[in-house]
Amino acid sequence: MGDTVVTIIVIVLGAVLMFVFPLMSVADRSDDVSQLSVQSATTTFVDDIRATGRITLDNYNKFVQEINSTGNTYDVVMEVKILDENPGKKTAQTTYEKIGENVYYTEYTSQILDELGDSSNNNTKYLKEGDVVTVSVKNTNTTISQLLRNFFYTVAGNDYATIGASQGGIVTVNGRN
Repeated sequence: MGDTVVTIIVIVLGAVLMFVFPLMSVADRSDDVSQLSVQSATTTFVDDIRATGRITLDNYNKFVQEINSTGNTYDVVMEVKILDENPGKKTAQTTYEKIGENVYYTEYTSQILDELGDSSNNNTKYLKEGDVVTVSVKNTNTTISQLLRNFFYTVAGNDYATIGASQGGIVTVNGRN
């Protein structure tokens, strides 16, 4: 009887070692490839915005389609800090190039998408030199790697995103030119 229990335990351990750990490794590699693809797409999207001074609906849709092609779903968060040209300071030295005197106001994803959906401005949000744009992306679905890790290690909670990217920078040109 004791030999039968030991044999069953050895078979179960062998099955785990032969099938589950390689599956976990392949799933982790899949997440790594998705991570690299999302980071690359995010960097390209932000660099295009910085170089042109524009966020267009076509470019945004192309970006979302590219990151969704990894087979995951994502939450895209955009933030644009717009340099206020009239900060209202009552001093003799108010130039926007000086450090410490720049005043920004912020627009977030919903406001940006509303402006992109407006056909009166060609579905484009125009930015100017000195504005700051930030785009953050994280997956909203649970990947196979997350499922396996949660099952075996219980290290990742429900809010844990394994695939994410963030990129930002200062706009270098005026978009209306």
